[in-house]
Amino acid sequence: MSIATDQRPVILTGDRTTGPLHLGHYVGSLKNRVALQDTCQQFLLLADTQALTDNAGDPEKVRRNVLEVALDYLAVGIDPEKTTICVQSGLPALAELTLLYMNFVTVARLERNPTIKDEIQARGFGRDIPAGFLCYPVAQAADITAFKATLVPVGEDQAPLIEQTNEIVRRLNRQIGRPVLPEAKALIPDMGRLPGVDGKAKMSKSQGNAIPLSATPDEIRDAVRRMYTDPNHLRASDPGTVEGNVVFTYLDAFDDDRATVEELKDHYRRGGLGDMAVKRRLEEILQTLLAPIRERRAALAQELDHVQDVLRTGTQRAKELTQATLDELREALGLFAL
Repeated sequence: MSIATDQRPVILTGDRTTGPLHLGHYVGSLKNRVALQDTCQQFLLLADTQALTDNAGDPEKVRRNVLEVALDYLAVGIDPEKTTICVQSGLPALAELTLLYMNFVTVARLERNPTIKDEIQARGFGRDIPAGFLCYPVAQAADITAFKATLVPVGEDQAPLIEQTNEIVRRLNRQIGRPVLPEAKALIPDMGRLPGVDGKAKMSKSQGNAIPLSATPDEIRDAVRRMYTDPNHLRASDPGTVEGNVVFTYLDAFDDDRATVEELKDHYRRGGLGDMAVKRRLEEILQTLLAPIRERRAALAQELDHVQDVLRTGTQRAKELTQATLDELREALGLFAL
């Protein structure tokens, strides 16, 4: 069934292939993707081309992690019969759309994008910004519109990228004189970014403060025991602070027993509840969550031919869809065609 005949909302989402995924990805997007695949047309993009914008010096890392991220997708329950999993670099229409869209946006507008400004500062580029990195919002606009996505799950800090996509869409539609491309809506999860176990930054592979989905029982235990709590909570009898306490943030994200979590918070605030007691509860929850994911991932890793077949099939379907969008847009703009 094509997008044109399927009336369900179209979702495009994905991940940079710079390393295996972690709990932050799970709570921020993966869990929701598994639920949405039954009600939406969902496309998952393994963004290897985008990963090169700040990893061009290590293309092997990017290539290797295409399979690693694909394993994580399948292990958490993404069904390739319901969700199309595709590799960005295997979709040539995306590159041509990016080049085309660059004529509809200015450098000044790209530099004003809050998400890009923050990322440039975080990476310390100064003025040595890779052109591919600066133009990432244009490439993302190409990704979104190539699939004619109407919903894009992103964190709140990524919402400016969706607005920039819609600016490009509106300008193109005005140029053409009719709505060839749909605008997209940012689908922002209720749970914000999951902090790292150190409490000092978002959970990130590069920061070394993440719990990967493939973490062993010992790795989970060690990560939970290292978690930042309340530095002033020196004795169990002392009143403690819940806000900014990473253990309670994780309980809010992963513990389905809301009543018990609220009781633990009240107990911690008034004193008499030690950090280790709360950490033991969190560890039990994370061990239960990650054990089946880890086991499925290990089994899939023994069937890499199957995983590669999933990627080939998904990428071929996506290639046909994105090429059709490019052809339609070229014709609508009156561009020369051989």
